Amino acid sequence: MGKTVAVVGAAGFAGIELVRVILGHPSFTLVAATSNELAGVPVAQEYPGFAGSTDLAFCSHDDAAVASADVVFLAVPHTAALAMAPTHVARGAAVVDLSADFRLKDPAVYEQWYKVPHTAPELLGRAAFGLPELFGDDLACARERYEAGEGALVACAGCYPTATSLAAAPAVRAGLVADGMPVVVDAISGVTGAGKKCSSRTHFCFADENVEAYGVGSHRHTPEIEQILGLPGRVVFTPHLAPANRGLLSTVTMVLAPEAPRSTSEVLDLYRSAYEGSPFVTVLPEGRLPKTSSVVGTNCAHVSAVVDERTGVLVAIGAIDNLGKGAADQAVQCANILCGLPQDAGLCRIAVPVL
Repeated sequence: MGKTVAVVGAAGFAGIELVRVILGHPSFTLVAATSNELAGVPVAQEYPGFAGSTDLAFCSHDDAAVASADVVFLAVPHTAALAMAPTHVARGAAVVDLSADFRLKDPAVYEQWYKVPHTAPELLGRAAFGLPELFGDDLACARERYEAGEGALVACAGCYPTATSLAAAPAVRAGLVADGMPVVVDAISGVTGAGKKCSSRTHFCFADENVEAYGVGSHRHTPEIEQILGLPGRVVFTPHLAPANRGLLSTVTMVLAPEAPRSTSEVLDLYRSAYEGSPFVTVLPEGRLPKTSSVVGTNCAHVSAVVDERTGVLVAIGAIDNLGKGAADQAVQCANILCGLPQDAGLCRIAVPVL
């Protein structure tokens, strides 16, 4: 049976991408796209790309259609989901949160990095982590609860943690990384990763023809990456902003353990085994490296790894669309799992060939 869906925060970049994907989904029916600021404005008026595809207008966050939807996507800033998620989970809905509010399992860590108290810690233990390729068991448990009539909550991984973790996790989990050594992450994102609201960094005049680092040593995705990889206090994460609309590339440098293979081909074989059965992760052949243009508009991740024998390090690289696998598409993938649907239902694996 089909599911009714509400997108809360639908006017933002991730939210409107959710609208686009859900409108083409074979089993989901979009009944509400919320924006308090744009309530009553047709979606196709604000985003003309939807002309002829939907007559839906934005509604307020407290619209009755949201309160009765089977699946609720929360594409809202952090702290907003803290107030919204408990109500929908309590009524038995499947809640897929794209914010950071339920990703970090320790509320003290959340408070340290987000500078606000966590007001719904009772949900942290039951929130499945929304990175299906690495946390499939979490999502399977959430699906069982949802199928039994309980509410379910998924905390979708952030864009930087998704690309970084998909690149690094096979090596880390296989014990290839030297104990105690820092893991260095240099990642580059398109401007849409900063959200719809313009700032001095994302204004066209400042972002165009410019690449810059930001949040050095203080970016909030750092503890999330450490939690995913099980490397507390070891991730050195430096994000960069590039003059592109979409796309995210993460390069992870890891010192190899003494017993780890020193052959790129061996490591890539390990990566292929790790992602066997994962429909959205492609491990590229030796000699080919990921690039963002290969994944834009999709839920796909391209990963590869190269052993630098001279220095004894492994360089792993992951490319995703920050609005796709890094946000909206991954959220739909998680919702598909909760609803017992194929992971790829309604999701495209063919990138835009010419940008």
